[in-house]
Amino acid sequence: MEMRTAEIIRNTAETKIQLKLCIDGKGNAEIQTGCGFMDHMLTLFAKHGNFDLSVKCDGDINVDDHHTVEDIGICLGKAFSQAAGDFKGIKRYAHIILPMDEALILTAMDISGRSYISYELGNLPEKVGTFDTELAEEFMLAFVRNFPITLHIKQLAGTNGHHILEGMFKALARTLGAALAVDEKNPDSIPSTKGVL
Repeated sequence: MEMRTAEIIRNTAETKIQLKLCIDGKGNAEIQTGCGFMDHMLTLFAKHGNFDLSVKCDGDINVDDHHTVEDIGICLGKAFSQAAGDFKGIKRYAHIILPMDEALILTAMDISGRSYISYELGNLPEKVGTFDTELAEEFMLAFVRNFPITLHIKQLAGTNGHHILEGMFKALARTLGAALAVDEKNPDSIPSTKGVL
């Protein structure tokens, strides 16, 4: 199988983003978003998904982090969609329950060709450091709208906002990596009776 890669460039009045992705990577990351929390989340996302990921963003963070976070979600979704191609040979489904200290996060995914997200996190403080925690949902919404998958995220336990969000990004990475893994039994087949996703 050829390496599954993508490069996305997005320039708006609010952000300028260059993003490179290799699904079949080794977990290498070069992240410069201007938002320290997102730098950390995307670095661990790449590591735990074994994706090679480069993100450079120049956004209007003097206003707030909203446009930066949402537009990176858009670009990352587009990159996965482009890199995955016609979804031939993937396993399609995956799930994980991931512990992060006292936090416990479930993610389940179907690479379905249909955008849907169920996002159930609770007990989040308004901020983690300087990061507005409500932006994590905006990121996930933007991601799923641009990479048409069915994604369920559910917090099963936890009270520490940083642990909850870090657990979510790690769980997303592990689930994506598993769902996009090559199905050795059917490496040339699209995993659908319709023959298309």
